[in-house]
Amino acid sequence: MLVFQTKNELKSYLNSIKSDAKKVGMVPTMGALHQGHASLVARAISENEITVVSIFVNPTQFNNQEDLLKYPQTFEKDSELLELLSKDIIIFAPSVGEMYSTEVTSKKYDFQGLDKVMEGAFREGHFDGVGTIVESLLLTVAPDKAYFGEKDFQQLQIIKKLVALQNIPVEIIGCPILREPNGLAMSSRNERLNRELRREAGFIYETLKTISTKFADQSIESIMEWATAQFQAHPQLRLEYLQISDEETLNPIGSKKENKKYRAFIAVFADGVRLIDNIALN
Repeated sequence: MLVFQTKNELKSYLNSIKSDAKKVGMVPTMGALHQGHASLVARAISENEITVVSIFVNPTQFNNQEDLLKYPQTFEKDSELLELLSKDIIIFAPSVGEMYSTEVTSKKYDFQGLDKVMEGAFREGHFDGVGTIVESLLLTVAPDKAYFGEKDFQQLQIIKKLVALQNIPVEIIGCPILREPNGLAMSSRNERLNRELRREAGFIYETLKTISTKFADQSIESIMEWATAQFQAHPQLRLEYLQISDEETLNPIGSKKENKKYRAFIAVFADGVRLIDNIALN
C-alpha cells in the first residue's frame, strides 16, 4: 500500500491516476481501526476504483485533553487491517503540523443549530474541530464519495450540512452501525473497557431497542421516564443524555407528527469511557 504524509504529495499522486472513468472513495478515520471501519472501507472499495483512507487524530475535536492523550495510536495494526481488505488502498497519515500549518485552532461554522444539541451541548466547539479537518481532507482528496458511520449520526448530518455550506462536490454516504455480539456499537473506545463493563455495556443497545418498540404507542414523556429508571438500576452505566429527536433537524421532540423520521440518541459513561449510540424509531 502507498502511504502519504503530506497533502501536496497525495494530491500530486491522485492527479496522476485520476480519470473520468475512475471514481475516488474516501474514508476519514482517526485510526484505532476496527471492523466497523473495515465495513466502510469495504463499501468504498466496492463502489470506487480508487480508495483513500485517512488516519489522523484531530486534536481540535477533543474537549478533554486526557481523552486525547489516551486515544490509541495503532498505525501498524491499522495498516495490516487495511491491507487485508486491499493492497491498493491509499493511506493518508498526516502530522498535526501538516493539517494545521500555523495554529492548531478550528474554523468557525454555522451549522444552523445541528451542533447545539446532544454532543454539541456537552462538547463545546467539537463540531467546529470536526468540520475543519473534514473540509481540509475533502478538499485535499477531492473524492466522489466519502463514507461515514451512522454511529456518529449527528456528525453525519453535520458533515452533510458542511458539504452544502462550502459547496464541496462530494456525495456523503452514511453506513449502518456494526455491533459487537452483545449489541454494543463498535468503537475504538470499547478497547478501554474491561471485560465485565464491555459485556454490561450491551445494555445500551437493549434499551434503545425497547425504546424503538415503545415509540409506536407510548408518549415521549413515558418513554424517557422508563429509560431513565432503567439506567438508575445499572449504576455502572451513567447516563449523560438520552434524546428523541427529529432526524433532520436533530431537535428534541415532545410529540410525534406524521411524515417525520425520528431517532433516539444516547451517551453513557462506563468507568470514565464515553459511549454513544442511536437507533431509528420509524
